[in-house]
Amino acid sequence: MAEALGLFALGLLVLALGGDSAVKGVSGLAQRLGMRPFAAGLLLLAFGTSIPELAVNLRAMWQQQPHLALGNAVGSNVVNLGLTLGLAALAAPLVLRARVLVPMLVLLAVATFALMAFGLDGYVGRVEGAVLLLGFLAVAAFVLRHGAREDAEVQAEVVAFASTRTGLLQNLLRLAVAAVALYFGARWVVGGGLELGQRLGLTPLMVGLLPVAVGTALPEIAAAVAAARRGQGDMVAGHVIGSSLFNLLAIVGGMALAQPLALPASFVKFELPAVLVLVLLVYPLLRSGRRITQQEGGILCLAFLAWAVLELLLFL
Repeated sequence: MAEALGLFALGLLVLALGGDSAVKGVSGLAQRLGMRPFAAGLLLLAFGTSIPELAVNLRAMWQQQPHLALGNAVGSNVVNLGLTLGLAALAAPLVLRARVLVPMLVLLAVATFALMAFGLDGYVGRVEGAVLLLGFLAVAAFVLRHGAREDAEVQAEVVAFASTRTGLLQNLLRLAVAAVALYFGARWVVGGGLELGQRLGLTPLMVGLLPVAVGTALPEIAAAVAAARRGQGDMVAGHVIGSSLFNLLAIVGGMALAQPLALPASFVKFELPAVLVLVLLVYPLLRSGRRITQQEGGILCLAFLAWAVLELLLFL
């Protein structure tokens, strides 16, 4: 038990280091190849933090553990919207100035509904996976187009986020380090997580939904809390919503395109509706005062805890 827990924790640490190195390497190379810092920063802000989840899911699929991968993809969204956003708001009220956040949240609701509809027959096939992937490309184009209309202050924050050295060798080295770290980190997280699940009586789906989803989100939670204290509410919300879109559209879509997925019955009846409930909780906060207060952050955290408890009570 202790060995599995240690392996799992080490894997999470190595994954975090690999994800950070990958984001910096991709940003540096993209800007060297001519992409504007704002465009690079916007895409990395929205989707870059899902790199550890992607590595874990690829490893899980390689080990024929699709339920762990699905649990991680959808569980990460519940963690993003409930725990990450909630803890960041508890640390400091989140002031939201970026106009693109509300339509991105609406797109997240649409993506969740689409996956629920695709899964009504218990499967997500290759054609449906391709539709999800095309949806991700459309969302990326939408983010780039509408992000360019943001106020100068918001754009300056995004450019600062993407700021990194653009030397070719340095960024190639970053990507090489990232590849090694993500490979071993994902291997240890999946192996340690499955062994922990066996010891605790958790199914692979539950392992993905709870310990793996929460564990891979810990670096993002720490970064979100730090950003909230610096007054960068747009960065926090952009990470949360963008990462959730990437999980549903790119990760689940890519998995289904590679291999048709059998969805657990609880996905359509409980896990995906839980994501929708959290979207509905966050939507009025973004629409009304453009601010998420500490009290509202506490409500989001309680919603996450209620979901986690219900998962354990209903499906153990």
